[in-house]
Amino acid sequence: MNQRRRLVLDTNVLVSAVLRNGSIPHRALLKARAEGWLLASDETLAEFCTVLLREKFGVTVARVLREQVLQEYEQLCTLIPIPAPIRACRDPKDDKFIEVAVHGRADLIVTGDQDLLVLDPFLGVGILTPAEYLGWA
Repeated sequence: MNQRRRLVLDTNVLVSAVLRNGSIPHRALLKARAEGWLLASDETLAEFCTVLLREKFGVTVARVLREQVLQEYEQLCTLIPIPAPIRACRDPKDDKFIEVAVHGRADLIVTGDQDLLVLDPFLGVGILTPAEYLGWA
């Protein structure tokens, strides 16, 4: 059996996965849950919560279901402490994903964000789109 890979999923992937059942991000999340070790920080979890609970998403998925997804995701994740900031992204709001990946010794970041994708690889951490991750063995 292969060793489970350590994975960081960006907020855009997680939100798309929740809102669009069967989509590429949704399938990537299912693969990550089945095959990976999910890593997060307080900051990445807080952003996921803030974004997913926006009123506008209530039209697509009821708030109670979104809250349940947040709770389940938090339980699945290994929380990574961030002892030192890392400044690498052209969009500083994305540095939190790099921090989790580096401090958590992640194998991959899965994201649709160009500001992160242009850094692939970063200190040995691969950075892939959800579609690329689905094709990654």
